[in-house]
Amino acid sequence: MNKFKYVPMFLLTCLSGMLASWSVVAAEAGRIVFVAGKADVAGQAAVLDAPVQEGDTLATGADGYVYVKTVDKGFLILRPNSRARIVVYAVDRTNPANTQVKLELSQGVARAISGEGVKQARQNFRFNTPVAAIGVRGTDFVVYTDQQASRVSVISGGVVMSGFDATCRAEGSGPCEGSASRELFAGQVGLLQIERGNSVPQLLHNSALSPDRSARPRSDEPVGAVVAPVAPGVSVAEVNLDPQRSSRSLDSVRATVVPQPQPQPQPQPETPQPQQPQPGTTPPTETPAPVIIEPALPVVTVPLPVPPPAVPATPPVQELFWGRWQQIAGASPKLARIGDADVEVATYYGPYAMTRLNTSALVMPNEGLASFVLKGGEAVVTKGNVDRIGSIDAGQLSIDFAKRTFVTSLTVTAPDIQVGITGSGIVTGGGMLYEDRRSQTTIRGYLGGPNAEQAGYLFRNYANPGVTVSGATLWGR
Repeated sequence: MNKFKYVPMFLLTCLSGMLASWSVVAAEAGRIVFVAGKADVAGQAAVLDAPVQEGDTLATGADGYVYVKTVDKGFLILRPNSRARIVVYAVDRTNPANTQVKLELSQGVARAISGEGVKQARQNFRFNTPVAAIGVRGTDFVVYTDQQASRVSVISGGVVMSGFDATCRAEGSGPCEGSASRELFAGQVGLLQIERGNSVPQLLHNSALSPDRSARPRSDEPVGAVVAPVAPGVSVAEVNLDPQRSSRSLDSVRATVVPQPQPQPQPQPETPQPQQPQPGTTPPTETPAPVIIEPALPVVTVPLPVPPPAVPATPPVQELFWGRWQQIAGASPKLARIGDADVEVATYYGPYAMTRLNTSALVMPNEGLASFVLKGGEAVVTKGNVDRIGSIDAGQLSIDFAKRTFVTSLTVTAPDIQVGITGSGIVTGGGMLYEDRRSQTTIRGYLGGPNAEQAGYLFRNYANPGVTVSGATLWGR
């Protein structure tokens, strides 16, 4: 009997392991939904609806295209003369934050569209090339690579790119975020490039180097947020809509103004000239006209109109939101409007995220200085691998709309530590905030409201040795 003593415990252990594995979709990464030309998966000819497994290599010939729809409703698209591998695609449906995804592109051009699993676990997504690591901010992006250089362009959302070095290794997982990494968002003009031997990507303004030029997309690729260029080297995302918006407003005013008729000059009556009497005649005697007295008109008193009661002003619509999806130092997650259909853009830093509604009424001023008041925020101070939730006790934000620049400062207080933070940067025509090269702080944010009276940004600061401070802020005027 003793030899069967531990059988029930063994079965329970196996059963618990099986139940845990059922909640994780790890074996099948997706299915093929389109094939054209020569395309192979795991050494076999690609066929429609065939499963693509973790570890499979996808390859295309000179005329080959293959589209894979992932299990979390994303896409991996390979264009001609390309080779990629799905290293890991494990979507945890029970706990989405545990999802793990890692893709590799060894040559050619690939487009990656984040699925629901990736959007909820961006901290666990990695897209490797032979020379770079790419992470996402909820993204649709295109990558070109060979063995010496990689380039990435963004259709929607954003990416963070870094070269491989001692702090960012090819065998790692998740994005490499540090002083050598650089971000690119769909609202920016250009693409990121990194060459072998360099750890810091470069921002290039050369449309001829776009991955789309290396391997053209088919017309049946999924529609993205940016359409074909409207002029050579100018995409829709690069066009400033403010002039068009202003002209439309002026045209609408002109259309509603009814021209008033101008008074026409009236002919003046001729004054009769007195007739001179003829010689030898007697001038006629004029009879005076009778005097008519008009009766006095009655005086009518018209009561003044009573003004309608004052209508209270409608409070402005909040267009910017921040959130934190991780529990840190005992503080529960704070959800923002991440992933909603009405969200236009999103930025992520560490545990923080910020979004702006796509119904934003923002019209960027062309001149003037504006000072903003801190309305709220939160920060995490990391020192000695210990996270502390901090408060933002004081802050300043000033924007020069004529120069399209901003300066800001914050005081972050956490248990046993206080950190002063400063930053500066540029403001794009679409109302996005980015730090400049002089800044000690990485900053990403947005403006909102009809007169740009709302502002918000995420920040990360490494200025103090051994201390990292990241957080989110909201501002108003």
